[in-house]
Amino acid sequence: MRGHRLPRLTLLVFLLWSMPATMWAAPRRAAPVAAVLIAPVIHVSQLEVARQAAASAQTSGDNAWMLTSCALVLLMTGPGLALFYGGLVRKKNVLGTFMQSFAMMAVITVVWAIVGYSLAFGSGHSFIGGLHNMFLRGVGLQPDPAYAPTVPAQTYMMFQLMFAIITPALITGAFAERMKFSAMLTFLTLWSIAVYDPMAHMVWGKGGLLNASLGGRFPTLDFAGGTVVHITSGVSALVCALYLGKRLGYPRENMPPHSVVLSFIGACLLWVGWFGFNAGSALAAGTLATSAFVNTHFGAAAAVVGWSAAEWIARGKPSALGAISGAVAGLVAITPASGFVSPMSALLIGLIAGAFCFWMVTVVKARFGYDDSLDAFGVHGAGGTIGALLTGIFASSAINPIFKDAAGKVLPSGVLEGNFHQILNQCVGVLIAWALAIVGTLIILKVVDTVIGLRVSEEHETQGLDLSQHGEEGYYWETSA
Repeated sequence: MRGHRLPRLTLLVFLLWSMPATMWAAPRRAAPVAAVLIAPVIHVSQLEVARQAAASAQTSGDNAWMLTSCALVLLMTGPGLALFYGGLVRKKNVLGTFMQSFAMMAVITVVWAIVGYSLAFGSGHSFIGGLHNMFLRGVGLQPDPAYAPTVPAQTYMMFQLMFAIITPALITGAFAERMKFSAMLTFLTLWSIAVYDPMAHMVWGKGGLLNASLGGRFPTLDFAGGTVVHITSGVSALVCALYLGKRLGYPRENMPPHSVVLSFIGACLLWVGWFGFNAGSALAAGTLATSAFVNTHFGAAAAVVGWSAAEWIARGKPSALGAISGAVAGLVAITPASGFVSPMSALLIGLIAGAFCFWMVTVVKARFGYDDSLDAFGVHGAGGTIGALLTGIFASSAINPIFKDAAGKVLPSGVLEGNFHQILNQCVGVLIAWALAIVGTLIILKVVDTVIGLRVSEEHETQGLDLSQHGEEGYYWETSA
């Protein structure tokens, strides 16, 4: 009997010992079921947090680059352009020339905040924006997806403001040493509203006639302002030079720059600032910004070579003034192409622009005899035009796949890729920029001339703009002329 009880007792003890484990096993088996229900929630939540963190990091990085670009583009006007132009005039006009650039930094900012940004980038018609964003209404800290989806709308607004500042300032090089300060303020304020804002809207604004990224009727490739900035300012500069007439004594009297050193410093600052001008136009700190950055530098360097080589051949010596003028010409020409072409194409564009602008400044200007004091047309008007046309030839979809069909397939960008129609679009953009600049500038000049007069008197021109317009001198040296 005991022999039979022992196995039974042993079996009973084993069952009782194992029973708690069995009882506890039930909830353990239930746990995976709960985990199956909860895990997706946790997983989705973690993915959302990661996604938001990545988006926040991208926004922060892009915004940091864009704010830096804003500062770089403002650097181009003051001190870059102010020094570049200021060194090219005679010493009696240096402060007056500085003041023209500096005044644009202040006046255009106010105009831009009130109505300029709305006319350029507000929703409107094919030629001009509306008034919905007057006084920056609706321009807040949230992005505008149509323009820059990863940076605040105010950052984008400020970046575009820097372009609106430097563009009219470029025109001052044509009428240097002979326009009233009051007339200059009035003329360029009206010009920024009537010429710059419509052109900016047509090329970059929502619904713009020439907007390549938002479905414009004639999609013109202009990455950073070949038509908007350089053609409009350069052609307007030529109109101003012709309308005002020549400086007293020109071309009989020699009127050399009073300080090529100042101009040299200004040109170097322009070169540095131009990285914000072009690479910032990518509107993000990505690979497109890198491409535009590289092309900007390559285009400028090649244009120095092109201009200096042409000058060396024509005049026997490469001058410092020619080298810095070539750099600016290259920067101008590569501006519309900077985000669309390869580095080798940028080199070729720079070489062509350097030699072409040298020819415009030395041969064409002398042949027609107009007094474009600081060669605003020869560099910006001519350089912007040749750059815009070359963009249509060298644009590459591998660099910037801007054109796509309804199915999202990337289409050719430039002539070398087989898009021969693009050169026609570029010509339309160039012709509109020329026409708007000529007609708009002539009308505004005539109005301002009738109301307050444009040109200083002969006495004041002889005295110099520093004393006659501002009551002070840039240099108080007893040997100053």
